[in-house]
Amino acid sequence: MTTFSFSKSDSFIFKHRKIGIVAFPNAQSLDISGPFEVFSFANYSLQRLGVSEQNVYSIKILADAPGPITTMSGLQIIADEAYGDPNSQFDTLLVAGGNIEGELSNTRLLDWIKIMSPRVNRLASVCTGAFLLAESGLLDGCKATTHWHYCQQLAKNYPRVQLEPDHIFVRDGHIFTSGGITSGIDLALAMLEDDWGQELALYVARFLVVFLKRPGGQSQFSTYLTCEASHRPDLRELQTWIMAHTGDDLHVEELAERMAMSPRNFARLFLAETGMTPAKFVEMARIDQARHLLETTEIAVETVADKAGFKDPERMRRAFIRQLGVNPQNYRQRFSGAIAG
Repeated sequence: MTTFSFSKSDSFIFKHRKIGIVAFPNAQSLDISGPFEVFSFANYSLQRLGVSEQNVYSIKILADAPGPITTMSGLQIIADEAYGDPNSQFDTLLVAGGNIEGELSNTRLLDWIKIMSPRVNRLASVCTGAFLLAESGLLDGCKATTHWHYCQQLAKNYPRVQLEPDHIFVRDGHIFTSGGITSGIDLALAMLEDDWGQELALYVARFLVVFLKRPGGQSQFSTYLTCEASHRPDLRELQTWIMAHTGDDLHVEELAERMAMSPRNFARLFLAETGMTPAKFVEMARIDQARHLLETTEIAVETVADKAGFKDPERMRRAFIRQLGVNPQNYRQRFSGAIAG
């Protein structure tokens, strides 16, 4: 049986923490159940290992009213309590994501979140729940993230948020935001580690069969190329051409010539329109092509590097590590549908 280095005499063992998870109709069920299971299994683990005789976390599902909530998938979850009481006592308040359009005008919920923010030790969102924190004004000037698919929308709607799109989760003071769906589990494990240390967090992660600290960021799961030039059709056409010709010579001089511009003016325009340099876009396009080949074929990594335009496998490896946090071989092991076992 696993034992821990702390004992019952440690002062933090007996600190009880009340966790509230805010849900609503069409919430993403895993945004709710993922963190719930982490804290619930922590209770089970501490009791099973004889560290605590009672639950150290009490977890409540909060909604507009107690009772069943139908999530996006059709799964019903039972809310324990109604949110809205300004005298509510929570250590940690998590806001689920999902289809949040209807909740962005829910002033009762938004006002309550704003009231609760200075009263809780931790305020957190999972996935698109970040939009509710942002709509409440609580993310103004803060670093934050959300599901990779909605990062551009969050940045557009709430320009005062300092968006970090590739992060699995982000902490800024007492406010936490996490990326897409399963990242709520990563977030809850990080909170568990803060509360109890790495040993318990690792113990729970092992039983849930997940990483304690997932390697890489959200970009390893995303479509990745989301930086379309919105105001210049000619630049959009060039971007499309680049993605179809990743094996060609794509130095800035060659791209500028296609646009009939000087390299300097072209680089400035590209950066202003897309938010990244031409070289970064080319690298991303080549990574995206390499990812496709790694996922759908069994060809050698060296051949993938050549076809994607990296030519040198080591150059491709460095690009993968830099942008995705994993090397090409590990990426193939995780995502390939072509290779059995």
